[in-house]
Amino acid sequence: MNPIVLIPARLAATRLPGKPLADIGGVPMIVRVLRQAEAAGVGPVAVAAGDSRIVAAVEAAGGRCVLTDPDLPSGTDRIVAALAQLDPAGAHDVVINLQGDIPFVRPDAVRAVADLLAAQPSCDIATVMVALADPADRTNPHIPKVVAAMQADGRSGRALYFTRSVLYGEGPVWLHHGIYGFRRAALARFAATPPSPLELRERLEQLRALELGLSIWAAVIDEAPISVDTPADLDRARNHARESS
Repeated sequence: MNPIVLIPARLAATRLPGKPLADIGGVPMIVRVLRQAEAAGVGPVAVAAGDSRIVAAVEAAGGRCVLTDPDLPSGTDRIVAALAQLDPAGAHDVVINLQGDIPFVRPDAVRAVADLLAAQPSCDIATVMVALADPADRTNPHIPKVVAAMQADGRSGRALYFTRSVLYGEGPVWLHHGIYGFRRAALARFAATPPSPLELRERLEQLRALELGLSIWAAVIDEAPISVDTPADLDRARNHARESS
């Protein structure tokens, strides 16, 4: 296996415009994500940027960045465009899509995705999930849940469905976090297919993969990364940076 890690980033986020360049403890958020990805040590890392200002920030920090069309509709489309520039010959058979708004993602979460693809030959796409900690999250439609057939060790499982709805009955509730590892062929097939009915209904693009018959597996991580989507999230990230410095 020969993975590459790509981090899509654009400045036009509606709830927090310009967020990849938001200062967190003196470091742009996108650079913090880059550093965490590099620390994972699973393969080369590059940012797939939708704006030249992101390219400038990443390159000023010594990172690698590719400028893509700012009008691309999704992060997945952005990494496909970057991959065409970085690896047209297809040397990298695994592509890890790491979101650019999780500045403190643990390197072991990135490694967990790569390890799951290595361990499960039938896995087309690997992702991560964390056990429910706050009971309020069970009914929060902004937090997707994973319905998974778990392995005996309880550390990974095959995803049967993803939903924003409430899960009833006894048993663990797994919350999904959007780090994806694609086998190259699965990524090409996924990106070439229009949004599916279930994807549109739940507003979860991973359901397109399930409707295509692709196999998704999820690894358990022990700590949910801070995701920055709003000004309040950014304040929380800045507080975390101060407390951990």
